Amino acid sequence: MQFADPQEARDFLDRHPEVRSIELMLFDANGIPRGKLLHRDELLAIYENGRPLPSSILSLTIQGKDVEESGLVWEVADADCWTYPLPGSLTLQPWRAVPTGQLQVSMHPSQGLPATPGDPRHVLVRAIDALKADGYHPVMAVELEFYLLDKQRDANGRPQPAVQMNGVRPQAPQVYGVYELEQVQPFLDDLYAACEVQGLPVRTAISEYAPGQLELTLEHRFDALQAVDEGVRYKRLVKGVANKHGLQACFMAKPFSDLAGSGLHMHVSLADAEGNNLMASEDPQGTPLLRHAIGGMMATLNDALAIFCPNANSFRRFQANSYAPLAKSWGVNNRTVSFRVPGGPAGSRHVEHRICGADANPYLAAAAILAGIHKGIREQIDPGAAIVGNGYEQARETLPTDWLTALRNLEGSAWAREALGEDFLKVFLAIKWAEFRQFMGEVGEQDWRWYLNHA
Repeated sequence: MQFADPQEARDFLDRHPEVRSIELMLFDANGIPRGKLLHRDELLAIYENGRPLPSSILSLTIQGKDVEESGLVWEVADADCWTYPLPGSLTLQPWRAVPTGQLQVSMHPSQGLPATPGDPRHVLVRAIDALKADGYHPVMAVELEFYLLDKQRDANGRPQPAVQMNGVRPQAPQVYGVYELEQVQPFLDDLYAACEVQGLPVRTAISEYAPGQLELTLEHRFDALQAVDEGVRYKRLVKGVANKHGLQACFMAKPFSDLAGSGLHMHVSLADAEGNNLMASEDPQGTPLLRHAIGGMMATLNDALAIFCPNANSFRRFQANSYAPLAKSWGVNNRTVSFRVPGGPAGSRHVEHRICGADANPYLAAAAILAGIHKGIREQIDPGAAIVGNGYEQARETLPTDWLTALRNLEGSAWAREALGEDFLKVFLAIKWAEFRQFMGEVGEQDWRWYLNHA
């Protein structure tokens, strides 16, 4: 784990005398940024001596409630745990009305105890280091789909796509529509500008398969940790820019029952130390290494599903003919499978992992993907024949499509304990079981609509 040099803070303060506040953020198990708003006079001390945060900051549910079973609350007296800045993470938040900085921190391996094992970024570092020890350097890219929503609910209290520049609230999907992109141009202009300020490699914008749904691609990185760091910071940025425009950026996996869900697509290949793609091949199905990587991801998919789909809502996304995969399947240039080998030049050969919902924590998703790949390579797991044609109709082994089964599979997985770390898994499962109990214990509108008059 590398932390930043204090000179980075001195240079930032010299360049930006207008900045009075800095948002300090640490990403929790749900991928939610949590932290503090600091005065500029506090910044240099964080680089020199670290910043304490309570151990309970990594024990929280998605609603921000303590989970005592995590072992990070009263059991350790909610102890202060030291965090340190990540190199290159000190930047501006251009969407703020008042000039504000942004700094990402992570738990120190020893000074951050007892909370260190609960830091999701450490889990990814563990998976990357294990691959590098065997001579494989993971190359990754992150793609996130999201909805631009109106902050005002509809007459029934439900969320709705935002009104566009033409004064119309979109109703039709208009997938790949360029006119639809034009209608959100002010938002996109500010988003691209903010990404440039923060050094995030955002590229193509796409109108996705639902009204108000967008995707912007991030360029792949030879350093997988950098790619995922940029992915989580991009998500924070999108929410901030949307808020500036009076909108809400929604990364729920399935915010609307009758519209497309939002996915987190992870692109991955393996390179040698010089950056040469070890999956490169003139064969569209790639090298044996690529196929073994897919075999490993398929073999560990059931165990990791609660990482890729961490919430009750995540499983509403799994519907046939919806571009959300339903089975352990792979194919070439095929969007109906879980693991897609995109077309393109031989040197670009890689795998697109299509399982995750946009609500997944990118650190944990990437860690589980890489650990699955590592298992497949070490054990030379054969993924079977590639799917040709409609993968929904050829499913050989479908995925469990409920949260309870996924959590039980993760809890019982010896592979997950080894790959993700037993201490981390204890924290993560405690949080998710607490959320499961809270979710299942809440009576809401659907219960009344279905059962109030007829049970």
